[in-house]
Amino acid sequence: MEKFNKLCLLTVLLFVTSVLSAQTKQLKLDELISNRKLYPTSLNNLQWQDENGNYTWIANNKLVKGNVKTTQKDSILDLEAINKGIKAFTEKEIKRFPAVNWVNKTNFTFTHSNKLFNYDIVKKEVSELNKYPEIAENIDVEPNTYNIAYTIDNNLFVSYRGTELTVTEDKDKGIVNGQTVHRNEFGIKKGTFWSSKGNLLAYYRMDETMVTDYPLVDIEPRVAELKNIKYPMAGMKSHHVMVGIFDPITQKTVFLKTGEPAEQYLTNISWSPDEKYVYIAVLNRDQNHMKLNKYDVISGAFISTLFEEKNEKYVEPENGMFFLKSKPNEFLWLSERDGYNHIYLYNTEGKLIKQLTKGNWMVKDIEGFDAKGNKVFISATKESPLDNDIYVVDIKSSDIKLITTIKGTHYPTIDKNGNYILDVFSNTEISRKTVVINAEAKTIQTILEDNNPLKEYNLGETQMLTIKAKDGTDLYCRLIKPANFDAGKKYPVIIYVYGGPHAQLVTNSWLGGGNLFFNFLAQQGYVVFTMDNRGSANRGFAFESAIHRNCGTNELADQMEGVAYLKSLSFIDTERMGVDGWSYGGFMSISMKLKNPGVFKVATAGGPVIDWKWYEIMYGERYMDTPEQNPEGYKNASLLNYVDKLEGKLLIIQGGVDNTVVPQHSSSFLKKCIDLGKQLDYFVYPTHEHNVSGMDRTHLYRKIFDYYKQNL
Repeated sequence: MEKFNKLCLLTVLLFVTSVLSAQTKQLKLDELISNRKLYPTSLNNLQWQDENGNYTWIANNKLVKGNVKTTQKDSILDLEAINKGIKAFTEKEIKRFPAVNWVNKTNFTFTHSNKLFNYDIVKKEVSELNKYPEIAENIDVEPNTYNIAYTIDNNLFVSYRGTELTVTEDKDKGIVNGQTVHRNEFGIKKGTFWSSKGNLLAYYRMDETMVTDYPLVDIEPRVAELKNIKYPMAGMKSHHVMVGIFDPITQKTVFLKTGEPAEQYLTNISWSPDEKYVYIAVLNRDQNHMKLNKYDVISGAFISTLFEEKNEKYVEPENGMFFLKSKPNEFLWLSERDGYNHIYLYNTEGKLIKQLTKGNWMVKDIEGFDAKGNKVFISATKESPLDNDIYVVDIKSSDIKLITTIKGTHYPTIDKNGNYILDVFSNTEISRKTVVINAEAKTIQTILEDNNPLKEYNLGETQMLTIKAKDGTDLYCRLIKPANFDAGKKYPVIIYVYGGPHAQLVTNSWLGGGNLFFNFLAQQGYVVFTMDNRGSANRGFAFESAIHRNCGTNELADQMEGVAYLKSLSFIDTERMGVDGWSYGGFMSISMKLKNPGVFKVATAGGPVIDWKWYEIMYGERYMDTPEQNPEGYKNASLLNYVDKLEGKLLIIQGGVDNTVVPQHSSSFLKKCIDLGKQLDYFVYPTHEHNVSGMDRTHLYRKIFDYYKQNL
C-alpha cells in the first residue's frame, strides 16, 4: 500500500511538472507578426454552399465540403482541376486556391488574372464571365449579371458582358468617381452600389476641387516628390458629393437631385427591391439633422422624406435599409434615437410601424433573415457589453431569442433559409471555435475545435474587472499580470489607451480583446492595463457622446480613476507608471501625461491628434463642432497649451505620409517643445500612413519596448 501511495505521489508530481514545463515558452518579439502559429486557427473562405446544409472552406489548396447532418468532410475539388480549366483563357496558373463565391449548389465564381470565372463542379468546366483591366481598382462584381464596376484613377468604368463602358471622363483629378466619400465615415466603405437585380449602378461623384491641398512627401524617387492630398480640416471647405445612376444599356447617367447646400453628407445608399427608387440618408454638415430621402431613378427627382432624426449633439447613420422579403414595402432601420442602437420597422411611406428591439443594450448588426423574411437574426450586447451574441427576433411579435449559448464574441454566417448558422467565436477561455448551430439555439456539430496556440507559453494572468467612474458608470478593464507573478514584489505598469468613439478594447474574446504584444510586455515584467472610458463604443449614445465638444475631458477623468485603482494595488510601483496609445489613443496618452504632472514617468504616442483644428471635418466636427462654434472646447483640448507641463520621457511616433492624423500635428508639438526648451523623443516611419503595418510593425514593437525598458 505504501509503495502504491508513493507511486501515486510520483505520478502527481510528474503531471504537475509536465504542466509547468509545458508553460515555460517565452514570446519572441520578432515572432509576434511573422509566426502565425501563435494565433488561433481558422477555416479559410468558410461559407454556405446552398440551402441544403452544405458548407465549404479551403484547406491545403483544396475545396472541402461538409454538411450539417454528417461529420464526414470531403475534398470536392483541388487546385489542379481549376488550373486545368483556366488554360483555355489564361497562361497564368493559380498558385493558391482562389476565394470562391457560390452561385448555386453546383456553380461558384472566382477571379484570376483580371478575369471573372465560373466553375461547374458537376461538368468540371470553367467558363469566363467577365474581365477588367489590370490597373483597375475598387472592383465591384454584381452577383446576378456579373457586370463589374471599377475605377481607373479618378474615373469610373463598367465591364458590361466583357465590353468596357466609360461611365465618367473627368480630366480634373479633383473630381473623383466611384470611390468612397466623406472620408469613410457614416459606414461608407465603397463608392459603387449595384441595384437589387443588377441592372443599374449608383455611384458617388465627389468634387474636391474646393478643398485645400495638404502636402505629403514621397521619398522613394531619386528626388523626393510632393504628393498633395485633399484634406478638409475642421471649419474649412468640405467637398461636394452627388449620386449618379448609370444604365449600362443606354449608357446614360442621371444625377439624383439631392439639393442644397452642397456641403452635406449623402450616406447609406439603398436601392428599392424593384429598382425604381434610391434612398439616401442625407445629413447636414452640423451632423445634427438627418433626413431619409426617396428619389426617382428615371428622373433623379426628389420624391419625399420618409422621416427625420435630430439630436442636439449629433446623428450618425451607419446602416442602410434592410427590406423585408415578405413585404418589400417595409424595411428595418437601425438608430440610436432612444439612447441605444435598436431596430425600427417602417414602411416606404415613412410610417413607423413599431420599434422592434429596445433596452439598455446595443444591436450591433443585422445578420440575416429566415426563408420567409418573418424573422431577423441580429448580433447584440443584450447579455453583456463585453459580449457579441446572436439572437433571432420575430418581426411580428418582437419576441427575441438568444441563439448563442456560450458567452463570448460571435461572428455568424446565416444560411439562405435561416435554418443554420456557421458560428465562429471566442472568449477569454476559448481561442477560436467554429460550430454549426440551428435557429433553436442547438449546437449541431463542431467544425473546428478550439486549440489554444499559447498553451505552452508562460503568459501573465489576464483579469477582466470593473471599476466606477465618478458618476457611477461601470468602466470595463483588462489587467495582465507579469509572468511568474509575485504578490510581494512591485511592478512597473503600462497603460494602453485608446478612449475614442467607434472602438472597444476590452471584450469577452481571446486575450480579452488584447494582443500578444501586451502579453510579451507582461513576460518582461510589466503590468499591462487597459480601460474603455466614456467615449468608447458599444455602451449607448450617452456613454459614447460624453466627449462631445470637450475631447480629452471625461475620458481623461475616467482613465485617472483607473490610475487610482492601480495605485491601490500593493504590487504596483507607483513611481514607474507609463502610458501608450495610437491615434485618439496618442492624443489620450499625451493628455494624460501633460495634464497629470508627476504621475507618468514615460509616455509613448503614435500618430497623435495634437489640436483638433487640424483634424478632418467629418469626424472632427461630429465630436467637437467647428473651431468657430466651440473655441473653448478646442482650446481645452489642444495639447499645445500644456507643453509647459512636460517632464520625464515622451516618445512621439509619426507616419511620414499619414493622411489621417497629418504630420502637422506632431511637428507643431515639436516646435512648441523647442520654443519652451522642452526635450522629447521623436521617430518617423517615412513610408507609412496612419499606422505601421506589415513586417515593419515588428520594428515598431521593438521601438516601444526598448523605450520602456530604458526609461521605465
